[in-house]
Amino acid sequence: MRRLLNAYRRAFAGLPRTVWALAAAGLVNRSGSMVLPFLSLYLTTQLGFSPSTTGWVVGLYGTGSVGGSLLGGWLVDRLGAVRVQQMSLLGNALGFFLLPLARQRWSLAIVVLATSVVGEMLRPAMMSGAAQAAAPPVRARAMALIRLAHNLGFAVGPAVGGVLATINYHWLFIADGGTCAAAAMLLGAVFGWRTRPAAVDHHGGPPGPASWRRPAFAAFLAAVFALGMVFFQIFATLPLYWRHAWGLAESRIGLLLGINGVLIVSVEMLLVHRLERHPPLRVAAVGSLLVCLGFALMAVGRGALWAAVTVLVWTIGEMLAMPQINAVAASQGGPGESGRTMGAFTLAFSLAFVVAPLTGMAVYQHWGGTALWLGIGALGPLLATTLWLLAPHLGGHDHAAAPGLSG
Repeated sequence: MRRLLNAYRRAFAGLPRTVWALAAAGLVNRSGSMVLPFLSLYLTTQLGFSPSTTGWVVGLYGTGSVGGSLLGGWLVDRLGAVRVQQMSLLGNALGFFLLPLARQRWSLAIVVLATSVVGEMLRPAMMSGAAQAAAPPVRARAMALIRLAHNLGFAVGPAVGGVLATINYHWLFIADGGTCAAAAMLLGAVFGWRTRPAAVDHHGGPPGPASWRRPAFAAFLAAVFALGMVFFQIFATLPLYWRHAWGLAESRIGLLLGINGVLIVSVEMLLVHRLERHPPLRVAAVGSLLVCLGFALMAVGRGALWAAVTVLVWTIGEMLAMPQINAVAASQGGPGESGRTMGAFTLAFSLAFVVAPLTGMAVYQHWGGTALWLGIGALGPLLATTLWLLAPHLGGHDHAAAPGLSG
């Protein structure tokens, strides 16, 4: 037990105060993640929208996230990472407070789109801030800590949201907006409310924009998009397949997906710390192969126990791949470019979030679940090979970070 405790202590040691503050703000913010999981139910049961109209409005949220990724990255390089996070959180709070007041189709669509754009500015800003604060040797762990905080928060938000929805849906908007505002206040208490950054960028690296516009980085973003297309089946076809093809109840599906969060919170930091000396994209290559394998295994088994095995496999893959990919992306931009770099990176995931459900559902409807899972399995070696070959081109751009943090 003492050895285990010491391993946890070492896994969390050496991370800058700035990263802990960003993780704390992310935890507070994600603990209020209530509106999006229940938005479709709110539109249909409370406002009486048809399923088609509901899908159109919810789709606007994904569209707005694409624009928010680019806008957030662009603003980070001009205003600083923390300042953009504060703007995003306060703007998101305002959007959530206004949403229950917009009850007509077009007014609701405008508020949803604006809230999504402003809210999605947070991701490139938070990742850029963590990258600027963390030195290269601990950057993957810094990204893993941010992920851990978000997973912990998301474990709380929807659960509390379900309780509040049974009382009154308006409490969802108040709680979600309140936690956004609280996270902004936390960042203000730690970093202040400066309107100008103390420095343009502490990330380091070669001058000029070429460092994040290279073909190797474009290939990396394509691989990130492909991995996102696979991973986001978790929110689309995977629960549907378990329910309709395997007959699993919603409660059991929730428990199965909960395995993912439990493993990430309890194991990921230890795993990332253990692999800190290995080339990050080589680790990510193995992880991406396991993610695809986990989905492919559903084509050769059946039942809740087998589903748990598949979740275990792709979760291990996620823990290997995601922190390392985040760290590599954070290491690519030169001075004054970290925001645009992380904006391009989060844009790849945002696009995958929009396209993945459409593609996965289309394949599932026309060819069935087995074809979808085996197709994902076939993508695994190609994705892993791409990341493995990119390692020499993108693995050598980790630059020492200064102690400060812009914005």
